[in-house]
Amino acid sequence: MPDRLEGGSRYDDLPDAVIVADSTGVVVEVNSAAVRILAAPRSDLLGQPLGVAVPLVDQQGRDWWTCTRPFDGLATRVRQPERLLSLSRPSAPDVDVLVTASFVRDSERRVSRLVVCLRDTAARSRRERSSSELVTVVAHELRSPLTGVKGFTATLLSKWERFTEEQRLHMLETINQDADRLSRLISELLDVSRIETGYLELHKQVVDLPEIVRHDVAGRVASGEPDDRFVVVADGELPELWADPDKVAQVVGNIVENALRHGSGTVTITVTPVPDGVTVEVVDEGEGIAIEALPRIFNKFWHDARRGGTGLGLYIAKGIVEAHGGTITAGRAATGGAAVRFTLPLSTPDFAV
Repeated sequence: MPDRLEGGSRYDDLPDAVIVADSTGVVVEVNSAAVRILAAPRSDLLGQPLGVAVPLVDQQGRDWWTCTRPFDGLATRVRQPERLLSLSRPSAPDVDVLVTASFVRDSERRVSRLVVCLRDTAARSRRERSSSELVTVVAHELRSPLTGVKGFTATLLSKWERFTEEQRLHMLETINQDADRLSRLISELLDVSRIETGYLELHKQVVDLPEIVRHDVAGRVASGEPDDRFVVVADGELPELWADPDKVAQVVGNIVENALRHGSGTVTITVTPVPDGVTVEVVDEGEGIAIEALPRIFNKFWHDARRGGTGLGLYIAKGIVEAHGGTITAGRAATGGAAVRFTLPLSTPDFAV
């Protein structure tokens, strides 16, 4: 196979940037990802010395190629471990990249070809920020209920006889509520992990979507929400729908909770048949979703700082709906409030998992 394919590279399908130099250190092959990250046309890179085409600088400001001496260094080297370096680009801002290299040697242990891989650190930086944000959110959300559990438990253990039966009952109820809050947070984090790793399991059966909605509303009314704050509408004859009832109930609960927390007025939940599926729409009468926030509303940890919450509810709802093969969207209702709508496709027992 030739070192360079006409008009492209054998490595064009790879997601990482790949640059190949021959035994003299001249670039003979560049894939499409490398063209993007180097911000230079392929024709300008081919035939250039490797240090010119790919100018890399270490964290001390030294030329990396001079320091590593890839063509006249140790003859035992077969690869260069991953390093974080700065890529100097004449026609674009400098960028940090992760660099690895493979030394292809001939029978006399001389370098016949050097294959260099570059990876943009932006994705890794986003993951690191996401992990840091996860720790921050979890620590913040755990602190309050744990403080309550610890405080009331310690008080009851040390001063049990000083309290009336009614006071003890109130403290135990508070401990129970805080324990439920901790359990919900842990369940959310497990769901996030399953969604991100692709291990979210669905156990499908025939579901009654209007009944799931009514059950959610009944639970909220029993917990103290005014009965007249909810309107449930089931329009038209609904088809048989196969889905995971617990997961669908979780989606409905997360969306309704979002409407109660961030909206105001009446919350209307409408279930309607659509071609090849069923749609549920939740509309409130609040201020609605700001236009600039719409692209981020289903992002992990996105929430209104004034209203609190983990920012995981709609992210989890989206993951569950998409695991069913459905879609979920958000926008402004005709009344000015927020409208979140999800559609679940029809399926059969053959496709239930």
